[in-house]
Amino acid sequence: MTEQDFILKNLDSSKLDKGSCTWQSPSNIALVKYWGKSDPQIPKNASISFTLQNCHTTTNLAYSKKETSSKIFSVQVIFEGKINEEFKPKIIKFFERVALYVPFITEYDFVIKTDNSFPHSSGIASSASGMSALALCLMSIEKQLNPNISEEYFTQKASFLARLGSGSAARSVEGELVVWGEHKEIPSSSNIYGVKFPFKIHNNFKNYHDTILLVDKGEKQVSSTVGHNLMFNHPFAQQRFDQANENITKINQILQNGDLKAFVNLVESEALTLHAMMMTSHPHFVLMKPNTLQIIEKIWDYRRKNNSNICFTLDAGANVHVLFPEREKEKVNAFITSKLLDFCQNNQYICDSVGTGARQL
Repeated sequence: MTEQDFILKNLDSSKLDKGSCTWQSPSNIALVKYWGKSDPQIPKNASISFTLQNCHTTTNLAYSKKETSSKIFSVQVIFEGKINEEFKPKIIKFFERVALYVPFITEYDFVIKTDNSFPHSSGIASSASGMSALALCLMSIEKQLNPNISEEYFTQKASFLARLGSGSAARSVEGELVVWGEHKEIPSSSNIYGVKFPFKIHNNFKNYHDTILLVDKGEKQVSSTVGHNLMFNHPFAQQRFDQANENITKINQILQNGDLKAFVNLVESEALTLHAMMMTSHPHFVLMKPNTLQIIEKIWDYRRKNNSNICFTLDAGANVHVLFPEREKEKVNAFITSKLLDFCQNNQYICDSVGTGARQL
């Protein structure tokens, strides 16, 4: 599929005056990270992520035909029960990017009601879940205007649209593992939408757990957009892009052969490399907090002493995602609650696991 395939043609919205739709879409946690992009939201390297189950955004999109024709976008955003003007510019920018592909958005007044099951802007991918939920709502409207579109087309275009709002949102439409970005060893992989990992996943990675330790629930020190832009002229950018694509090759085999030790080494290296790129950029940022490092050292110590397969990964923030297989659930949960919660803000954490993707409510 190409961008041209997603342009909605022969639009006739005369029979659709008003309505609403609701989607619940998950966040995701990248195992191999994407960091660096070109316009319009094209990744510099392929990435792969676990889709989460409990960290999600629920979005209701209500729409009604405008009384007078206008090309100006009409949208009101209500976040967690309150009108939110701060989100509106990002939504308008998203609408501008997708208008070619869903031109009906100029014909309606929209009210977006959205809620997260987790803290906003704290290193959990709220833009991924939020933008994918909104994109799926737009696709529900398109499905009413064109009932003949296939389920595959619906899913691919939803990921395509979501990507134009937030790159990582391309990976939040489906589950359990999603690849975004062209890669020679991932059939049908694409820079413009995410695809499900196309091979059989070893049982070691079934029902994988992700406990998110909320070290810092405040606003992120640097936005993802700013962070990605720092890759332009970064002295190590090309080496990083090459490394990430090589790691896709490696994790492709790991996920199929079940090598947990190799998984641990690769995932932690990816997390530390992401933060290393931020620390060596100009301007530079240190996104980890002292408690982030304390947690990492505790995880390393526990793994060494218990021959465990626990590991960590990080997004662009201070919070720690603790990953571990199903068979270690009881022991690792006991370790987390007894040894790691003191390093969390107000002892707060989220128990999550790998999920199957978005669903319509």
